[in-house]
Amino acid sequence: MPAARADGAGKSGPTLEQVAARAGVGRGTASRVINGSPRVSERTRSAVQAAVAELGYVPNRAARALAAGSMDAIALVVPEQENRLFAEPYFSEILRGVSAELGDTDMQLLLTLIRDQRGRERFAQYAAAHRVDGVLLVSVHGDDPLPDQLREVGMPAVLGGRRSHAEQLPYVDSDNLLGAQLAVEHLIGRGRRKVATITGPPDIYGARCRLAGYHAALRAAGREGAPPPHVADGNRCADGPLVAQGDFTEEGGHRAMRELLARDPEVDAVFCASDVMAAGARLALREAGRDVPEDVALVGFDDSAVARHMDPPLTTVRQPIEEMGRAMVRMLLELMARAQQDPPRTAPAAGRQPHLVLPTELIRRRSS
Repeated sequence: MPAARADGAGKSGPTLEQVAARAGVGRGTASRVINGSPRVSERTRSAVQAAVAELGYVPNRAARALAAGSMDAIALVVPEQENRLFAEPYFSEILRGVSAELGDTDMQLLLTLIRDQRGRERFAQYAAAHRVDGVLLVSVHGDDPLPDQLREVGMPAVLGGRRSHAEQLPYVDSDNLLGAQLAVEHLIGRGRRKVATITGPPDIYGARCRLAGYHAALRAAGREGAPPPHVADGNRCADGPLVAQGDFTEEGGHRAMRELLARDPEVDAVFCASDVMAAGARLALREAGRDVPEDVALVGFDDSAVARHMDPPLTTVRQPIEEMGRAMVRMLLELMARAQQDPPRTAPAAGRQPHLVLPTELIRRRSS
């Protein structure tokens, strides 16, 4: 049989009491040293640290977090199915930015997919029990109640994108309207006569803003059929024969492009509300025997790897997705620090919440 350990730590590892005994101090003093408290002498600190090293003591992170009223964890919530998460570069870029910004902190990142109402309710209960310290939400649809549920239980949360122009929660967004306007102005400037668009889902505010930018460019150029400028405030995306609704997927872009060609075979330019949809549109154009850009110029949105690797390379609107993830983390950490100073028990009072809108930029390539 193996010999018993001289320190009596046992199979479960040394305890805080054993560390304290080895250092010749009380349990509370040992705990203060391990938790970094300045209220101990250097001699005591050295003794406890030596005992920790000798015994191989590993602090119980969960117990420390509970004692401090913190779980040292942030949840990144994506209310989408797995196929969208892994198929769209947008999500991997956001995750890269979030992970990079958290790299120098002690925070753990929990990635949570919410597929249905049951999952939404389960996470709401999880957050209400304060099992995490803060929440980042991306791809939030306009009718999603989760952001407001988090606000009601006093959970710090930051949205990646807004649900409406009157968003009441903290958010980081990109200038979707101006980016789309630049894209369509570029197509008009290239002499294209019939400029169509493939939109994102109408219940996502960013998709409606990109549609509003499309119409703004048409109005500025004196093109007929452009609706009034308040389109982004509604809950619709499809409007007119040169507007087809997509869903931010490649299949959706393919389907919408075929629909546009069936409505008006003379379409000679298309602004797609995402690079992934532009890839689907490119396939539909190829199937229809249309050359890009000779017959139909094509522009996307995001400036993802998809845009750079298309044939021909895709002109697109660059939004700083990774920086959005970083900025979301910085904003959330500030909110969490305030909550620790004055822990909220109910929804915070109405008032101006922090927000950040990052600029977009047109990247010209050979597709237009």
